[in-house]
Amino acid sequence: MTWHFTEDPAVFRAAAGALLAAEPARNTGVLTLVDTAGRLGWWTEPDGRVTGVLVVAAPGEPTFGTVTPEAARALASSPDFPGNGRLAVVRGEAAPVEAFAEATGRLWTATFRMRLFRLGTLTPPDPAPAGRARVATTADVPLAAAWAREFVRDIGEEPGEDYTGPVTERISDGRLLFWDADDGRPVSMACFSPVAEGQSRVHLVYTPPAARGRGYAAGVTAAVTRAARDAGAVQVLLFTDLANPTSNALYRRLGYRPVNDHLTAAFTAR
Repeated sequence: MTWHFTEDPAVFRAAAGALLAAEPARNTGVLTLVDTAGRLGWWTEPDGRVTGVLVVAAPGEPTFGTVTPEAARALASSPDFPGNGRLAVVRGEAAPVEAFAEATGRLWTATFRMRLFRLGTLTPPDPAPAGRARVATTADVPLAAAWAREFVRDIGEEPGEDYTGPVTERISDGRLLFWDADDGRPVSMACFSPVAEGQSRVHLVYTPPAARGRGYAAGVTAAVTRAARDAGAVQVLLFTDLANPTSNALYRRLGYRPVNDHLTAAFTAR
């Protein structure tokens, strides 16, 4: 049993493609990052089967896919794992993240707990909120970038300097939607990730504080869910913050069902 690493997405897909195709929901984070990650890893059993995957999208920040606690502990002591000495955070399903963090012997803190949901039967809000959904255009880039920054702040992370590039890409691909109020003002947004192995993930669901409590987030989430399915997604996923009971209840009402819990662990600097 051992870990293997590469920087070539094609090599990674050749080795781990069967696992990614078999478990697209549990590997949604890996599938989203595989083409932009700096490092990719897969765990093989004695019989050669691949049963675990990870990506390192930023130095010292691995994201686990389907990784067993045993494989996670082995990773912590692997001399071939890039960045073991300068780990900042690790993300993924709760059990392997905890096993890995403990095995490093370093101090760590659980900074963010999430729940992965998968769509069952979509149940749009009834009555629907006032207004309508629409696909964002290039004219919406400044507002979408500003809202993306506020979304990151709302989930307790430090915003980056500029989100113009990421939202421009989403808008160019037709993957970012706004909900406009009856007077034409944008009041909520959401987007979906590119379809990979039949799955897509709804994310960046944001409503500015002054517009909350009117059902706009439910409206735009239902609309972006339909858009993801129209784009070919067989499974539509999303993550919720376990500390936010409002969003967890909202997504259940829309027809999303829990899959498993995820954890972000931050390591104390040496």
